[in-house]
Amino acid sequence: MTRLFLTASLATLAACATPPAPEPMVDHVGFVEARPTEDPKPERVEIVETAVPLPLPGQLKPLDPEPVKKPAPTPEVAIQNGRAGAVIEPSPEGFLNAVQVYPYTEGALYRLYASPGQVTDIALQPGETLVSVSAGDTVRWIVGDTASGSGSAARAHILVKPVAAGLQTNLMIATDRRTYHLELESTPATYMAALSWRYPQDELAGLTARNANAAAQEAVPVERGLSLETLSFDYRITGDRPDWTPVRVFDDGRQVFIQMPAGVAASEMPPLFVLSSGGTAELVNYRVRGPYYIVDRLFAAAELRHGTKPQTVVRISKASAAPRPRWRRG
Repeated sequence: MTRLFLTASLATLAACATPPAPEPMVDHVGFVEARPTEDPKPERVEIVETAVPLPLPGQLKPLDPEPVKKPAPTPEVAIQNGRAGAVIEPSPEGFLNAVQVYPYTEGALYRLYASPGQVTDIALQPGETLVSVSAGDTVRWIVGDTASGSGSAARAHILVKPVAAGLQTNLMIATDRRTYHLELESTPATYMAALSWRYPQDELAGLTARNANAAAQEAVPVERGLSLETLSFDYRITGDRPDWTPVRVFDDGRQVFIQMPAGVAASEMPPLFVLSSGGTAELVNYRVRGPYYIVDRLFAAAELRHGTKPQTVVRISKASAAPRPRWRRG
């Protein structure tokens, strides 16, 4: 036990007596000063935009404020507004002499100004039959009726006269064709001598009927109205030979008919000149119906001319001066 203690003590003393290790020799001349550097930055990132839909004009308008809901008008207000919007007043361009001519529209209210001591004449369409007349105020307004003309030209008239100024009422006229509504108002001195209507619907119907009749007449072949006994083909076609050279020429003693080829368009048909006895060319009235020129007079010679330089000329002349042969039934 004593030996172990001495051994440990000797080891401790030996450790304390060991000298420190010598400091290494360093050459200070070879040092290089260190400079601070920044951390390496990452590579630049390229940003690629995808297609973005652009707003169209008007899509970026500011929103309208919340609409204010107006209360529904009362029946009285709705009636007043509707009646005020239906009234047609007299206009300067509507006067034909002293007569105010209104365009008729179903449901419209026509204004009539009258004056005490003066009569206003309301004239209906010729041939229109008066059925009844009703006025709102029959005490202060005098209403009567009369007629003019006869037969298909007969015309009904309603006569209106107030007994004082500052009066208002309405008038309803019923006929066999339509109904008229008028707003009557009396003034101290201003009054309408007469009023009547024009009827656009009737005018349109008449125009449509006339166009239909004209189209039907145009569709009738020229040959249908001709009599074989009166036809004369005593004509000769000479000169140039364009595509529009007439097929045949004949007359019925009053008119000359020049038949053109079927394939010739109306825009390609040349003008017709009639040659006078002196040889000068004169324009003549003619009509084109289908493939025919119809000249409303007889001639000895005529020319169809097209173009200028060079000008294409086709001459049509009587074959002989002798009396013309006529086709007769055997």
